Amino acid sequence: MSKSKLEYIWLDGTQPTASLRSKTKIEKDFSGKLEDCPMWSFDGSSTNQAEGRNSDCLLKPVAIYPDPQRINGFLVMTEVLNADGTPHETNGRAIIEDDDNDFWFGFEQEYFLYDVETNLPVGFPKDQTPQGQFYCSVGAKNAFARDMVEEHLDVLIEAGINVEGINAEVAAGQWEFQCFAQGAKQAGDEIWVSRYLLERIGEQYGLEVVWHPKPLGNTDWNGSGMHANFSNTVLRECGSKETYETICEAFRPVVKEHIEVYGAFNDQRLTGAHETQSIDEFSFGISDRGASIRIPIITVEKGWKGWLEDRRPSSNGDPYKIAARIIKTVKTAKV
Repeated sequence: MSKSKLEYIWLDGTQPTASLRSKTKIEKDFSGKLEDCPMWSFDGSSTNQAEGRNSDCLLKPVAIYPDPQRINGFLVMTEVLNADGTPHETNGRAIIEDDDNDFWFGFEQEYFLYDVETNLPVGFPKDQTPQGQFYCSVGAKNAFARDMVEEHLDVLIEAGINVEGINAEVAAGQWEFQCFAQGAKQAGDEIWVSRYLLERIGEQYGLEVVWHPKPLGNTDWNGSGMHANFSNTVLRECGSKETYETICEAFRPVVKEHIEVYGAFNDQRLTGAHETQSIDEFSFGISDRGASIRIPIITVEKGWKGWLEDRRPSSNGDPYKIAARIIKTVKTAKV
């Protein structure tokens, strides 16, 4: 008889930004398959998701990955349900309308690593070195905490996460990883599990993962985003500039609705500076990193067959809610 460690991961009810929670379940002779992961429960009164007099919330397994850091371990991403089996109000995954996985998403997750003793990004320059030299950099004066970032990358690959790359970002102590999935729900699962693993690895290094979109405040340093690259069959196959423009224009009337789910404190990042469009404006353009939506040059070069990049989502945004809103808007375009 063997015993496996199943780490059930879920999103809590912390406002304005959900936090990750997890706990371990021991299963005997576990098959490693999602369908054999049992439902579980937790105390919602301790996670801002229920009252003490009626505190039970349910965990519904929705994705499973091997856990490279534990012997006989598995990572189980879950949705939070009410005690009656209906989706909890904090459950953004349940609102995604993409049952046929027609929508593909690639998220570019930026983040800062903070030294818990100085409360500054690791390697943050004391001489106010201008930003820029740190982007995709190498060398002890430019790239910081690479050992933690590399370990995270290795763990993601071993876990079967479809990570597509990493790079040092514009500010000191700022990094990025990218994940892609054919299906909005799977894309969200992979970002959340990737975030979980990064947080857990940070425990070993004594570094805090900071998801805030503008942790350095009103300074001349870039914030952190989570650019959402997305496509559906139409975008991948249409071959029409007019179709692309029609889909982009569908986003113009619903700027407020998108910003509401693109992450807290995003107004501090979307100022119109530092490769962003202003939070209350909308624009799109070919290869334009200052636009709300960028049309990648490779999409144009392939005859208008490819994807779009919404550059507005912040680093602390919920990929489930972001994907759900993008899908809803794209489906309104009359193409």
